Amino acid sequence: MSGKVWFITGASRGFGRIWAEAALERGDRVAATARSLTGVVDLAKKYGGAVLPLALDVTDSHAIGSVVAKAYSHFGRIDIVLNNAGYALVGAIEEAIEADVRAEFDTNFFGALRVIQATLPILRQQRSGHIIGVSSVAGIVAGPITGFYNASKFALEALHESLAQEVKGFGVKVTLLEPGAYATDFASMASLRISPAIEAYGTTRAEVFAAGARLAFGEPKATAGAIMTIVDAENPPLRFFVGTEGLPLARAAYADRLATWEEWQALSNAAQGETRPHNVAS
Repeated sequence: MSGKVWFITGASRGFGRIWAEAALERGDRVAATARSLTGVVDLAKKYGGAVLPLALDVTDSHAIGSVVAKAYSHFGRIDIVLNNAGYALVGAIEEAIEADVRAEFDTNFFGALRVIQATLPILRQQRSGHIIGVSSVAGIVAGPITGFYNASKFALEALHESLAQEVKGFGVKVTLLEPGAYATDFASMASLRISPAIEAYGTTRAEVFAAGARLAFGEPKATAGAIMTIVDAENPPLRFFVGTEGLPLARAAYADRLATWEEWQALSNAAQGETRPHNVAS
């Protein structure tokens, strides 16, 4: 029994639900949050006092502080902060409405940021804790029609990379989980947001959806053991691919990026000009 206390967003379904139940099954305690309380109250019926169900919309900046405070007051500590809430906006760059793009970032990026900022004072005071952000393979490699989701996850990656360096001295660990395609309802029409279509992108959109249908979707429950191993590790990784899809894609993407940078290196060097010290006023 690890006895850890988790704070999980998006715990009503998908990975959030699976990992919450895996933590509870091994004897951990969980503050399980979801936009609607009805999505998490059944956990308390099954696991009793080990679960604190809480309603939390991560886009509500005024609510997050009080919800975190309730979880901390109830359990007396928070060991693992798991930012799982998120969704995908599907559409070509030209197609999307700005309000929809802002809404996606408000959940995927700013929602996670709000939770981190609300819980970090607790973790610093404890001199311990583990902040986990659910990114995606889409946070490493971008594709057509999913550019806004890619952008939100690229931003999440940078946020956690910087965060890891800032909080290491406080005993706080940081990990990005980067799942590939899994058979959750994440990619269902009930979860996706679809931008109004422009006919010119019809072929590209059809190709993307066809390629998605051919993916080998992983079994979501098979991820639980790996996630528990990550949270128990003395030195957990900053980045962890969940499943088999990520590493081959990353290898190919970074090989291509390096080849391009190296091909244009001479011009890059020429653009440096004459180097000299530069004193910046304090």
